[in-house]
Amino acid sequence: MTSPGRTERLVLPGVLTAGQAAQTVAGILAVQRADGAIPWFRGHHLDPWDHVEAAMALDAAGEHDRAAAAYRWLADHQNADGSWYAAYPDRTDGVAADDPTDRGRETNFVAYVAVGVWHHYLSTGDDAFLDRMWPTVYAAVEFVLALQQPGGQIGWKREDDGTPVADALLTGSASIHQALRCALAVAEQRGDAQPDWELAAGWLGHAIRRHPERFLDKNRFSMDWYYPVLGGAVTGPQAKERIEAEWDRFVVPGLGVRCVSDRPWVTGGESSELALALWAMGESDRAVQILRWIQHLRSGNGMYWTGYVFEDDAVWPEELTSWTAGSLLLAVAALGGDEATTAVFGGERLPSGLEPDCC
Repeated sequence: MTSPGRTERLVLPGVLTAGQAAQTVAGILAVQRADGAIPWFRGHHLDPWDHVEAAMALDAAGEHDRAAAAYRWLADHQNADGSWYAAYPDRTDGVAADDPTDRGRETNFVAYVAVGVWHHYLSTGDDAFLDRMWPTVYAAVEFVLALQQPGGQIGWKREDDGTPVADALLTGSASIHQALRCALAVAEQRGDAQPDWELAAGWLGHAIRRHPERFLDKNRFSMDWYYPVLGGAVTGPQAKERIEAEWDRFVVPGLGVRCVSDRPWVTGGESSELALALWAMGESDRAVQILRWIQHLRSGNGMYWTGYVFEDDAVWPEELTSWTAGSLLLAVAALGGDEATTAVFGGERLPSGLEPDCC
């Protein structure tokens, strides 16, 4: 089991003790395969975004070697076009199966490697790691930006046959906005300027802030509510206004955050991410409150159930997911002042894109 001494940075009164944090980190490590892959849980599947989220939580806990192994897995499994598939299976017979179960290539899944790589570098100062991962990050960003639309938004994915899907998701594009800024930070650290990426990030941020009509209407989902704030595109008074406007629609006092506005289902991942967004806005007290509420999702083994249907008083689905635990640990790390985590989610130290002055 992970030593509590390595997780003191993850202590938060009313949320986690050092021992509880160590137990949660040990739970993620138990899910991670020997080849570095981190599926949702053993026997389920891996997707690149949630794999990175869990790896970032390992870095926040000081498990840098295991996090580095997760990034090696990504580098080893990157497609020739810079992408990853949307889902890879996990086998429980000791054999890692790498044939994807979903051959779509989703842009926000692909972009998120830049957030993880920059977070790992800030956690470790490992220049050799940054140099090794640069080709991986570069190819991923180029794949993503090939699907940027004239309005700045990013198309959702490429199908298996290469057909681009131009429809854009607000949550996905907001996540990509954060990833582009982290990719620019990686490039800046290496002295390898990428002015086209700066322009792309500026256009994307502009679309998120000014042009909701350029995205598919998914406003039933809480992620579309808070992700423009979490991804750093909406800040200051505009962020405050956005969060307040829908607070009562999505937040269930004492339980957490709904995944979908018209369903009696609160989820640990969305709740933890909202806490991160609140922290980024400077509202740490409300962030801590959210994290305290969702401790009803904590299992005896230190992992967290994905969600809870409160009308039925039922855990659903009955899954203890690595990414739910990872998102909570990252929110706690940010609130605790972990330098790497605050840098990638706070945004002040990330390069900004060049916003257009028209359109």
